[in-house]
Amino acid sequence: MTTTILVTGATGRVGGQVRAQLAGTGARVRAVARHPVAGVEAADLTRPETLASVLEGVDAAFLVFPSVAGDAAAPALVEVLTAAVPHVVYLSAFGVPDPPDPAAVADGTIMGSHAHVEGLLAAASGTATFLRASGFAANTLGWASQIRAGDVLRWFHPDARRALVHEADLAAVAVRCLLGDVPAGGSHHLTGPQQLSQVEQLAAIGAALGRPLRFEALPPEVAVRELSREFPPGLAEMIVAGQGAFVETPEAMSHEVEALTGRPARTFAQWARDHAADFR
Repeated sequence: MTTTILVTGATGRVGGQVRAQLAGTGARVRAVARHPVAGVEAADLTRPETLASVLEGVDAAFLVFPSVAGDAAAPALVEVLTAAVPHVVYLSAFGVPDPPDPAAVADGTIMGSHAHVEGLLAAASGTATFLRASGFAANTLGWASQIRAGDVLRWFHPDARRALVHEADLAAVAVRCLLGDVPAGGSHHLTGPQQLSQVEQLAAIGAALGRPLRFEALPPEVAVRELSREFPPGLAEMIVAGQGAFVETPEAMSHEVEALTGRPARTFAQWARDHAADFR
């Protein structure tokens, strides 16, 4: 029998990879996104009623939730989704308490949002699998405008060490979970294979571009002020403080990508080569 899989966020970096990697597996894919393209249907997770037309006959769903922005809609979304779909694979974040707390409430932070959604899924009918990702390698695309403009990156906490994960690896694990190659349920801590400082990450991007790049460290207070132009001040402070925590205590690393897919996780250098065009 053909498995039918719903992929949310199908035009995003991870959801797009899940959709692409499901091609050729024999599964029937229903792809949805808030802003659809060819082959992707329209659905807004903050308006769960828009999913009604795509849920019938779905065996498993890959859920990418709009953290914080969509928190108010999370209870209704989980109710609609789990009433129709027996297995939900949710892209969460490492740091959510284990086991999931059904009483967890959204507190306006990204981690609080993930804990809230995990708790709702844990309390619902059906089975949920949580992919608790480390920092995304793609977050360094926030440096792209500076790197396109010159050879100096003005950023903060150069010695913060992270185990950034390639979106293709997150998708590879998700696909195995969705197809039933990995037992349903539980949580998986997914990271890249190395703990690299931000200086080392920048060097890898420079190597992919074929030119040296230099890191100019910003004092934390200056970084907060500059990030506050893009983010609310409270969130800007959390971002800078969060990176600072990885100076003394590097981001935890696991080998679950390799254990679940049968091949080593992609390095950050590989990610940089894959995305070199984004920095040119």
